[in-house]
Amino acid sequence: MAPGVQAPARAVAVRVVAYVPDLLFGSNVLGMLRAAGLEAELCGDEERARRAVPGAQVVVVDLTSDAESRVGLIEALRAEGGLDGARTLAFYSHVDVGTRASALAAGFDAVVPRSRMAREGAELVKGLAPGGAPA
Repeated sequence: MAPGVQAPARAVAVRVVAYVPDLLFGSNVLGMLRAAGLEAELCGDEERARRAVPGAQVVVVDLTSDAESRVGLIEALRAEGGLDGARTLAFYSHVDVGTRASALAAGFDAVVPRSRMAREGAELVKGLAPGGAPA
């Protein structure tokens, strides 16, 4: 490179952990995130999610079933310092407004219906990532 010419900045990888026990939908989420250039890991159970979350910038959580337990996991990780500033995105069944309310009360940064996650998941995650614009 010529003197005085600065190399282009390299994109910083955004690490995303998706806790989605529905492996069919989870593989769609994983593919969508990776296609958008995000470093994504899919976790199908709580134990794996608990191990994977430290160091993530964004954590995606499926609340379409067993929502109370999954909201509790994020609350516990936050209390233990395991989220370490990670932003959180949850998705839920559009008919389950109680789940949406409990996720917002628990401090999730964004809570969207599953259909919106399917359409706009990568954009939502990028909006929550460090330096991202709100989606």
